[in-house]
Amino acid sequence: MTPAAGLAGRLAARIRADGPLRFSAFVDAALYDEAAGFYATGGRAGRRGDFLTGPEVGPLFGAVLARAVDAWWRELGSPEVFTLVDAGAGPGTLARAVLAAGGDAATAGALRYVAVERSRVQRERHPAGIDSVDELPPAPLVGAVFANELADNLPFDVAVFDDGWRLACVTERDGRLLEVLRPMPPDLAALAALLPARAALGARAPLASGAVHWLRDALARVQAGRVVLVDYTSATPDLAGRPWREWLRTYRGHERGGHPLADPGTQDVTSEVPLDQLAAAVRPPDVVRSQAAFLAAHGIGDLVAEGRRIWAERAHLGDLAAVKARSRLRESDALTDPDGLGGFTVAEWLVPATAVARR
Repeated sequence: MTPAAGLAGRLAARIRADGPLRFSAFVDAALYDEAAGFYATGGRAGRRGDFLTGPEVGPLFGAVLARAVDAWWRELGSPEVFTLVDAGAGPGTLARAVLAAGGDAATAGALRYVAVERSRVQRERHPAGIDSVDELPPAPLVGAVFANELADNLPFDVAVFDDGWRLACVTERDGRLLEVLRPMPPDLAALAALLPARAALGARAPLASGAVHWLRDALARVQAGRVVLVDYTSATPDLAGRPWREWLRTYRGHERGGHPLADPGTQDVTSEVPLDQLAAAVRPPDVVRSQAAFLAAHGIGDLVAEGRRIWAERAHLGDLAAVKARSRLRESDALTDPDGLGGFTVAEWLVPATAVARR
């Protein structure tokens, strides 16, 4: 029996015993089950993985983040310890790039890098010299919690319009996992209130229950600094008006996968993030801009100019320094493309410094 078949069987047995599962519970199992979840069985970002995020394009994303960390560290008055929490760190690609880039905080000995990743298989790939953990570190944190394309992978619920908004749940019939609609539960009422009053029959929209819980938790742990989310986002009414397979996506081997209920554990399941729900349920972000604008604000232009200079000086040599410089130019194009990664949203929630220990 394959891990996927085993997971589907266990979910079916769970449904027979306890009744239909919320879609968020299904997503949690499909992605994070310790034995057969997608991320436990080898699913990951990267060129040899299943999808690409900014850090996998190349080291430029991490180099810009290192510059951002320098700025954030100085804004807090250069504290003796600045904790950078890489939430949803995957195999540690971003950590490697940030540490390789260095920066003021790192050279001053202030940077504590914490890579948070639920998957044990992914944590085993983390580089030495960092804290590798399976959950957010405890409060109080001084620094930044940085979540690159994590919110879209946190368990989410799905609302379906059927003469009123109802909750999509997962049931089983003869071992097959199927959808069934149930009344909207009270604990999702605040998020559901952002849904349009009327919609087309069968219209769907995500309810970002997992992302709301995570954001509240992250903000509660930061004493001074910020929480930063990088993801593809939209607003609830817009999502409800679009074909649902546009915003609820599955991936496997760099290609779109199958139906989200098919073969749980074999494909990534991801949802566009309704930023208005996070703003209403927690609080509005203090800064919202595109990834391209975020990278520009933290010096990607300077790094690209440096790459051009090195390429001009060393192209005739064709050595590693020249190749890396040339690669930096291509990475910048990918990271700032407004129709691709550059169009992603960077949302920042600021936590003002109060009594931060200063150097």
